[in-house]
Amino acid sequence: MNHPATAPPLSNAHLAPSTEGPRAPATTLEMTALRSPVVDPGRPAGVPSSPPLELPPPLLDSALPTTPVPQRGGALAVFVAFLVGTMVMGVAFGVYALGHRHGRSGDGSSASGSGLDIRAILDKAQPSVVTIQTGHRDSIFGGSGSGVVISADGLILTNAHVIEGAAGVITVRFNDGSTASAELVGAVTAQDVALIRADRGGLIPAELGVSADLRVGDDVVAIGNALNLGGDPSVTRGIVSALNRSISDGEVSLQNLIQTDAAINPGNSGGPLVNAQGRVVGINTAIIDGAQNVGFSIAIDSIKDLIPRLEAGEGDITGDTALLGVRTSTLDDSVTDEIREQYGITAQTGALIQGVEPESPAADGGLEVGDVVVGFGDSSVTSSEGLRALVRAAEPGDTVTITVERAGRRRSFEVTLGSN
Repeated sequence: MNHPATAPPLSNAHLAPSTEGPRAPATTLEMTALRSPVVDPGRPAGVPSSPPLELPPPLLDSALPTTPVPQRGGALAVFVAFLVGTMVMGVAFGVYALGHRHGRSGDGSSASGSGLDIRAILDKAQPSVVTIQTGHRDSIFGGSGSGVVISADGLILTNAHVIEGAAGVITVRFNDGSTASAELVGAVTAQDVALIRADRGGLIPAELGVSADLRVGDDVVAIGNALNLGGDPSVTRGIVSALNRSISDGEVSLQNLIQTDAAINPGNSGGPLVNAQGRVVGINTAIIDGAQNVGFSIAIDSIKDLIPRLEAGEGDITGDTALLGVRTSTLDDSVTDEIREQYGITAQTGALIQGVEPESPAADGGLEVGDVVVGFGDSSVTSSEGLRALVRAAEPGDTVTITVERAGRRRSFEVTLGSN
């Protein structure tokens, strides 16, 4: 690169900032008058007094040599030291980050992508996972779900919606393929938790973890009877997507849920969500129709206190809870004109019977699909939930008068309630 010649010096008037306050812009004439002349006694005559617009020719005839000029030893040493220090700091930060990612506290959950050993998790958790079948062969309530063994003498944790309406018929299939009948111990429908007892001992209970130790991004595995496909339980892997979620279906609102992207399907209900150590941190309970990779589990910490209460018979559904044996929906604007015309419905409120359990108290008492229940004993019925509450408040063996509207006419039936 060529060295430029030194330009003529400028007067200090051009370089020093003005000490005066703001003033209105000057005209071109004024600006010219304000410009101080260039003072340079050595300037040849005829050369303009304004600063040059181009650099003058170089003083050297040839370009500077292209070979690099050696740097001073002190500067080079400082630069090398800076590079070494940067590398040391980078290595130290990397070691810290890896240790922070893999070394977890609490129950030892690990972040996603840390080499999850699915086989080891299944070896520990799968022997405690069961399939639950409910209802008679032709039952309108017949369904399937999953459960988790929590005691060697047969206590099994599951969802309330898995066993609700089982009509006293519950069958459990264990990991070894054997089956046993079970009875309902208790359930809390508001929290969708139920406890059943299988007629079998010598079981392997699951190890319950601590859901409070979970963090978003932790690895989790869902195990259960997905889609009632039979055989070994389905296993899906994911992460904790969110914590402390709340959802509602209009009748039941669930709180303190774990959201996960591990695939949860019908039949998974009641099965465990386990952490990287194979400990149960949640009970799978719900999915959202139309959503992808969004499932919910009840945090195990919120269930632990319920277990002794359910064993003591404090749930709103127990083995001694009365049973009517119908599936109903609330009669409201969602009932179409076609259905109203088909069954001759003129009532504006009540519980519309959509199904009657075979050999149930309702079937024995003469209730039919299409009836609208408008009275239960001395109480009026205005909704499906209202009817369920009245049935639960009764005792098995009670005979009650149930009033229905059938084909536009009111009729009464004497029904003796059964038990769950």
